[in-house]
Amino acid sequence: MSQTIDTTASGGSGPRQADGVAAQPRRWRLAAYPSLLALPAVLLLIAAMAYPLLTIVSRSFSEPEWGLQNYVWFFSTDVNIQVLLRTFSISAWVTLVCVIAAYPYAYLMTVVGPRMRMVLILCVLVPFWVSGVVRTLAWVILLQDSGVINSVLKAIGFGGVKLIRTPTGVVIGMAQVLLPFMILPLYSVMRGIDLRLVQAARSLGARPSLAFWQVYLPLSLPGVFAGAIIVFILALGFYITPALLGGPRSTMLSTLVQSQVLSLLNWGRGGAMGVVLLVSTFILLALAAPLMRQRHKQASRS
Repeated sequence: MSQTIDTTASGGSGPRQADGVAAQPRRWRLAAYPSLLALPAVLLLIAAMAYPLLTIVSRSFSEPEWGLQNYVWFFSTDVNIQVLLRTFSISAWVTLVCVIAAYPYAYLMTVVGPRMRMVLILCVLVPFWVSGVVRTLAWVILLQDSGVINSVLKAIGFGGVKLIRTPTGVVIGMAQVLLPFMILPLYSVMRGIDLRLVQAARSLGARPSLAFWQVYLPLSLPGVFAGAIIVFILALGFYITPALLGGPRSTMLSTLVQSQVLSLLNWGRGGAMGVVLLVSTFILLALAAPLMRQRHKQASRS
């Protein structure tokens, strides 16, 4: 009887142990390779970004024949160099305007009450729900010679100002589109700053302006740098706003790329322009990275 009981017990527990042993490796495999969950997103990025980028780079060297003739043409043409420098100049001005406009707005979001903060956040998010073309066409109406802005200036005694088809108009339109990308990183950093530090500096005898410049501003610089990088990189590739608000003196490199690829069907030269812009952006970011890290360390220490 004991043998029967032992056999029955072993037979009854055998499948359970087998199931447990079989289930354990499955749990171990899922825990050991959680990165597999990111595989669909990685494949999508490869299909949507890596493959087209590699195709453009390849065409810049292979069309109409293999060589560096497209890059030689780019750097030997004065117009291309001027447009490249203008692209970085306009992007820098747009970044500066966004920093000046976004900093007080983001600071206000951190000091108001919850209800008012929700209203301010909603005002930041509303532009994302409106098409960029619609917003740019609205600026065309506002900035044209007979538009609202010039009409107001003439009504208060000032002469008309040329805004449409100028770099100034392009900067205004691009800054309005990219302003949320500066406000959100700034707010995410500012909301983590303890305002009691500023109050402590004022209690020790510092003036409000001095307490702000020496305490609050250094702590908010990481948000300024993060937003500035996002805005600057996005501004380099703008096409719709410069095309609608700009003129011959405000042409950006994206317009030349569109002309080479779609109008002239010259994929080699258009690809070379895109590669030059991409490499130039990486070089500027590499030069700015040490300064950003130094500022971030100083802010952390303070």
